[in-house]
Amino acid sequence: MSSIEKPSARWSPYTVGAALGVLSWITFATMGKALGTSTTFVRVVGAAERVVAPDHVEQTSYLVKYLGTAAEPLPAIEWQFALVIALGVGAWIAARVSGTRAPKGVPALWASRFGSSPVVRAVGAFVGGALLLFGARLAGGCTSGHGISGGLQLAISSWVFIAAFMSAGIATAFSLFKVRNV
Repeated sequence: MSSIEKPSARWSPYTVGAALGVLSWITFATMGKALGTSTTFVRVVGAAERVVAPDHVEQTSYLVKYLGTAAEPLPAIEWQFALVIALGVGAWIAARVSGTRAPKGVPALWASRFGSSPVVRAVGAFVGGALLLFGARLAGGCTSGHGISGGLQLAISSWVFIAAFMSAGIATAFSLFKVRNV
């Protein structure tokens, strides 16, 4: 009689890569668009801004690009919004299926460098996320837009982006955590 195996806490990168490839095929075939998420935040914030300051939105070419004009508006919430929601739901489901739970407190590496305050870690995560979103919009796309979709299409700009964000991430991790003897 075989025993029931405990689910793995990690997914195979090959399975995940293949699933992302299939999802990319589906989005290209059905919507003619690449995977991406950062534009969702621009559209949602811009739509909220249109409610309180419609003239500002009409005069900002960046927002008009993603929201259209008052005369010819583009949808503020579209398929990418569903993708952003699905990412959160999928992460929650994956954590439950794998049997892993988030540890209490902060990770030991973070605590050794910055202290054990969960508030400091939350603020750090928020600031880091805001910087990433700003950088994604500055680069014209996020890691899913450039790194996955652009990389799959062998776009030179996306491969340069991948090299840049990996290099910057490694340098940032080394400087923040003062890693030695690697």
